[in-house]
Amino acid sequence: MLHAAPGKGVSVLREVTIRSRAPLRLGLAGGGTDLSPYCDEYGGAILNCTIDRYAYAFITPRNDGVIRFVASDINKEESHQTGNVLDIGAGLRFHRAVYNYFVESGFLDPKIGMTVTTGVDSPPGSGLGSSSALAVALCEAFRFFCNTPLGLYDLAHLAFEIERLKLSLAGGKQDQYAASFGGVNFIEFLPQDRVIVNPLRVDRSVLNELEASLVVCSTGVSRESEQIINQQVGRMVERNAQTLEALHAIKQAAIDMKQALLTGNLRALGEILNHSWISKKKTASGVSTQVIDTLFDAGMQSGAHAGKISGAGGGGFIMFLVEPEKRRQLIARLNEAGGSAGPVHLTGRGVESWKTQN
Repeated sequence: MLHAAPGKGVSVLREVTIRSRAPLRLGLAGGGTDLSPYCDEYGGAILNCTIDRYAYAFITPRNDGVIRFVASDINKEESHQTGNVLDIGAGLRFHRAVYNYFVESGFLDPKIGMTVTTGVDSPPGSGLGSSSALAVALCEAFRFFCNTPLGLYDLAHLAFEIERLKLSLAGGKQDQYAASFGGVNFIEFLPQDRVIVNPLRVDRSVLNELEASLVVCSTGVSRESEQIINQQVGRMVERNAQTLEALHAIKQAAIDMKQALLTGNLRALGEILNHSWISKKKTASGVSTQVIDTLFDAGMQSGAHAGKISGAGGGGFIMFLVEPEKRRQLIARLNEAGGSAGPVHLTGRGVESWKTQN
């Protein structure tokens, strides 16, 4: 856990509103290899890209001794008196846990009142890393508000510790780093909690073609990933042969897809995506469902040449690759089949923060 350096990070911007945003992501390949104990023993590898959907956090100081948390996207809010460490067992747990960290580390004066408002462009359980992006956006907003000296690796690791250790939410490590760094990244997860983010310098024409080929489709199911992830972890601990073999294949897919992307071979990228989806379904039951299978089949029958679920599975978003000329046809067919499909734009920036005068 990060700690405050003496004399650092204790000045607060009192006359402004701080705003931050962190991008959501699409998991292209390697998902699941960032889970312990797999990454601790074998090393994990992930290829992902951030998209034009965001988690937002806004902080406005107030002088009435109240801390007010508002989650505008889920219509929840709560208020607390200043001067206390907050219970993180209920309520808006992300807001409380991030607030507690900055108070307990000496970065934030507990007597300062504030309103902390958040919103996310995609619902919980979307498979787009929305909860981790929210954690990163909150951490960045408090970092800016408190003038705390944290770099991008620090920020991602802090969000990971809050989400996975403090709040005991199941999941891996990729989402926090994707939201912090942004862009197209090949991320390595190594023993002893080491993470290396490798930004890929992909030719702009290749990124344009990839973006023009992408369709994302919401299944309409907000999946609970914890059960799937816990099953995957249990099989890792048991050294289940099928699960380990599938994870090895998924890791290799991330390595191969990185090469395909760097060389502009999108046809090979699609083939890897398809093989990776087959491997992913072997890591745990419930990764695919009847709803997912129906939409996946509809997509493949309507011109898509590749596809897979984004995230742990069980619901959320499916991503497809299609010839750009056939994209509108694919979107229309997926919507007819009960999905909610549309294009998506890639982004090159990670978490950002700025201020506005009150």
